Amino acid sequence: MRTVDNETFLAELSALFKQNKGTVWLTHKRLTHDGADIAMTEGPTSTYDCLLRASNGDDVKFSTRIKPEELLKFHAIYGALLKSSMTSLRKRDKKREKQRAEQVVLRKQKLTQPIVLEGPKRGNGRRKRQRRLKAALKQAASLKKIGQ
Repeated sequence: MRTVDNETFLAELSALFKQNKGTVWLTHKRLTHDGADIAMTEGPTSTYDCLLRASNGDDVKFSTRIKPEELLKFHAIYGALLKSSMTSLRKRDKKREKQRAEQVVLRKQKLTQPIVLEGPKRGNGRRKRQRRLKAALKQAASLKKIGQ
């Protein structure tokens, strides 16, 4: 992974968004040391650099260090770049999600409606009554399973 300055990082990130049709990984974290061990006794007044990495997962990997003084300026430019790159993302299919939610509601309503067991035990309508009886038993088992 190569380290570049902030302007180069933003330019390469913009190019990566334009050329890449797959996933881009961005990692943003606090850089706490320069390779040496660090003592945990530092007070809250300590300032740290930020490390920002970008990768497409395969061959393109680069990073930059951002000084605390430059962080606000960098984030303003970085945020604008991310917003402009998000326009090519696909929108979620809310229609399908809504359909599934409606189906779940209908199933729950069907479970709560009582099944009427009227009709003759013999003769015409006997099979219809048997199907209703079977459906009522199945409904009772489902309600018991979900805890109602």
